[in-house]
Amino acid sequence: MSAPFALTNATVLTCDGGGAELPGATVVVDAQGVIEQVGPAAEVVVPRGYRRIDATGRFVLPGLINAHAHLFSDGKPLPPILLKESVESLVAAFMHSPIGRVIAKRRTKANVRTQLHSGVTTLRSLGDVGYEVVEVREEIERGDYAGPRVLASGPLLAVPGGHGAPQIALTSDSPEGARKNTRKNLAKGVTAIKIAATGGVTDARAIGEAGRPQMTEADMTAICEEAHRAGVLVAAHAQSEEGITAALRAGVDTIEHGAAMNAEMIDLFKDNPRSLRGTSALIPTLQPALPLVKLAPEITGADEIVRANAELVFEEMLQGIRDALANDITIGMGTDSALTHVTHYNTWRELDYVVRYGGLTPQQALHAATRENARILGLDGITGSIEAGKHADIVVLGANPLDDFRAFTTPELVIARGTIVERPAVTRFHELDAALDSL
Repeated sequence: MSAPFALTNATVLTCDGGGAELPGATVVVDAQGVIEQVGPAAEVVVPRGYRRIDATGRFVLPGLINAHAHLFSDGKPLPPILLKESVESLVAAFMHSPIGRVIAKRRTKANVRTQLHSGVTTLRSLGDVGYEVVEVREEIERGDYAGPRVLASGPLLAVPGGHGAPQIALTSDSPEGARKNTRKNLAKGVTAIKIAATGGVTDARAIGEAGRPQMTEADMTAICEEAHRAGVLVAAHAQSEEGITAALRAGVDTIEHGAAMNAEMIDLFKDNPRSLRGTSALIPTLQPALPLVKLAPEITGADEIVRANAELVFEEMLQGIRDALANDITIGMGTDSALTHVTHYNTWRELDYVVRYGGLTPQQALHAATRENARILGLDGITGSIEAGKHADIVVLGANPLDDFRAFTTPELVIARGTIVERPAVTRFHELDAALDSL
């Protein structure tokens, strides 16, 4: 339980997509971590005994929501030996060994903390080693330590030899097997399901493999039926027209990454009868591919195959964003954190990239990362905006992020469900950051 407090004389960013602000506002939060009042300082009465935090000159906005995260690594480049196909099975065996599970749990706790301290108050994991993120989520909910709200997927669901396998995936090659793996994840307490509908960039073994369809529509339909029966959303890693179309037909709720859209895809995004809520959304993730495309191979360590696939996928993703904007398709925000070059403290870079490369306005980008992501994930009744009755998921910044998203690099306060992180701090990787800054 948090102690009641009030942020006084703040400029509140509504994150409505249009850039509306509430200057000179006071936000009152009760002992349960729920927002009681929001309004002009002159009109809001702060109850006796509440801690007053003067936010004069500060910008107060909803905590960021990262709809596509991984937590098994920190984003630093991996040693090249670990990326070789010949050691793939050995790496997977270690990751799933008792000591590997201990390491995965420790990394998850550290990376969740980093996300929180950088302003992320809700995240959805989409591909875990095992069920370590479920365990961390339960510890946070129990109050063992402060953390963001976590939606945990457990291992993603893939075909044998497919994207994510064998390190972070359960595999099957039939609708019955896919259904069984979905039930296994649900029984372990997951609150999200992830499908690998197509090949990916980082584990591609040939040029053109990224985006190539892997899971059948029938298999994905079985997964969606099981997950939706439990009220759980399904996300699909999908990076091609064919793969995305099949995933949407199957009833997938969010398409991760994306590609250029055809007429059927556009229609299904806007009206998808097999999805949980009747529509589907796009979650682009520019952070993993952009460095592979823009930085020299000597810096990224990417071989010719990975770089070529990254170039193909990056251009497709950009076109997917343009098509979504042109057709009023819901766009959320995810970082693909833990992948090489995607740290847990650089969520702001995704906002920057979708503006500079994807064509969103800063207001649209911030809206996607707050209100829109809350709606996509079914959490808009409790988070995503600073309104009475919602949980106090709040970031306090010293500068307006709509002028420069780098304001998120030094948050003054981060508040998760009313619990205040007084001096948020993260461990930075300066060499990696310098390379990314060069973009």
